[in-house]
Amino acid sequence: MQRFTYPVTLTADENDGGFVVTCRDVPEVVTQGETIEDAISSAEGALEAAIEMRIEDGMDIPIPSAKKRGEHLAGLPVGTAMKAALFVSMQEQNVSKAELARRLGLDEKEARRMLDPKHGTKVPALERALHALGKRVELVVV
Repeated sequence: MQRFTYPVTLTADENDGGFVVTCRDVPEVVTQGETIEDAISSAEGALEAAIEMRIEDGMDIPIPSAKKRGEHLAGLPVGTAMKAALFVSMQEQNVSKAELARRLGLDEKEARRMLDPKHGTKVPALERALHALGKRVELVVV
């Protein structure tokens, strides 16, 4: 099972007020917010940007660690999480974009766009691509 909700640490900023946010699983995520809610919202934006960058650069996407006491959870938007799941599944199965396109009956350009964070791929298309890799999508609301 792939999850894309990461634990983040909020540290009170003694000098400027508010909170500094870090993520031990995705170290490039460093942001801040004036309130806890604002800090978590900023963390989710920074996390989304970091995961999108990792997909664009072909870098591994880390598995989220278990939340520890005092940590908060920051998640990816559904579309970004599904693109990340597709990317991870393709890496695990050593499936190229050309192979994915073949399995879906698409041209390779369309398969490349599915993984492009800047392209607004529709959820049903991502779900179909994940099914082509033997994955089932399940939405969990907490």
